[in-house]
Amino acid sequence: MRIRRPRLPRTRTGQRRLVRAVVAGCVLVLLPGAWLFTSTADRLRTVADVPTAPVAVVFGAGLWNGEPSPYLARRLDATAALYRAGRVKVVLVTGDNSRKDYDEPDAMRTYLTKHGVPGGRIVRDYAGFDTWDSCVRARKIFGVDRAVLVSQGFHIRRAVALCEAAGIDSYGVGVDEPHDATWYYGGTREVFAADKALLDTVFRPDPKFLGPRDKGVADALAGAGSPRTSRREQG
Repeated sequence: MRIRRPRLPRTRTGQRRLVRAVVAGCVLVLLPGAWLFTSTADRLRTVADVPTAPVAVVFGAGLWNGEPSPYLARRLDATAALYRAGRVKVVLVTGDNSRKDYDEPDAMRTYLTKHGVPGGRIVRDYAGFDTWDSCVRARKIFGVDRAVLVSQGFHIRRAVALCEAAGIDSYGVGVDEPHDATWYYGGTREVFAADKALLDTVFRPDPKFLGPRDKGVADALAGAGSPRTSRREQG
């Protein structure tokens, strides 16, 4: 069986049309990424200079044998630093718990408590299946309207843009990483994820799971106003 190779147009008119089609395709692929960069240009900060906010939202990034992956651990380290510096009062950990043997939020909470964040200041969202779901649930379920978002540098712009679209006044702290294979994979993935992000902001679909309102963040913030921290909160 002979495989026919696609033929390039031979006429100048056909070649021009092909070039225009290729250019248009490249523009369509790159446009969402350009939108992310321009729309979040003034929203990225560091742990040291990010404006204070009631809540930090940290996104899940995988588990290794039930423990936070190295990338997730660095997000949590930055979050703990924000809490110790007084930049945030409460932490919302949002991740995947779609099956019993995989629980990102609980693993994230355990890590944070080991690094000095009281358990009573940590709220778990078990249905943060992707960035858009996490942002919408933070707003609609947990009542977050102002937050510092924590993620890797290649992801933080998308997180800020989506949370802004969901109604959360957001600043992002991007965690620096060595340019290893995971970093390059994450950066490449973001090129395509930007397309979905743009569609999410336009069509604003409901999350995979919405559910009832949760007072966890409000209760934790009320507790954060107390002058002393109880043993229960420490655990």
